[in-house]
Amino acid sequence: MNDIKEKSNAHHADDFVITRVVNAPVSRVWKAWTDARDLKQWWGPKGHEIVSTKVDLRPGGIFHYHLRSPSGEDIWGKFVYREIVPEQRLVFITSFSDENAGETRHPMAPDWPLKMLSTVTFAEKDGKTTVTVRWSPYEPTPKERDAFEAGRDSMKAGWTGTFERLEAYLGVA
Repeated sequence: MNDIKEKSNAHHADDFVITRVVNAPVSRVWKAWTDARDLKQWWGPKGHEIVSTKVDLRPGGIFHYHLRSPSGEDIWGKFVYREIVPEQRLVFITSFSDENAGETRHPMAPDWPLKMLSTVTFAEKDGKTTVTVRWSPYEPTPKERDAFEAGRDSMKAGWTGTFERLEAYLGVA
């Protein structure tokens, strides 16, 4: 039974994957991804204000954040960390949230997966860090899987903007 559950939660070939080479050492990029003060400077889509970030960096701990859209809408989200390998890998479940870190649906896309399995890897070469983000719906309904498939362009645009914010924050854009 456990083998089946583990396999059903594993990443698949149809995952969304995006990679960016950041002109900064892995120690600096890792800190930007794991320190609440750093995350408050760059996390989230372009144009969104980062109101607050809280990080409890341990398996079972959470990153809980509050963004404000350009139109003034409050958006909360969270990661629940599953695996942390310093300067190599973060694995977490992502979801939209409320101010109390409860799970909520996407505010503008009710069929979006309630939870996403996220793996972020970091690899340094010649002083630059390759960051790879891998996303897949976690225990999705058929409607959620369809919404995920239909959302690939918006995921690419969102992650591209987020990476641009990271590079600007690190001063390497």
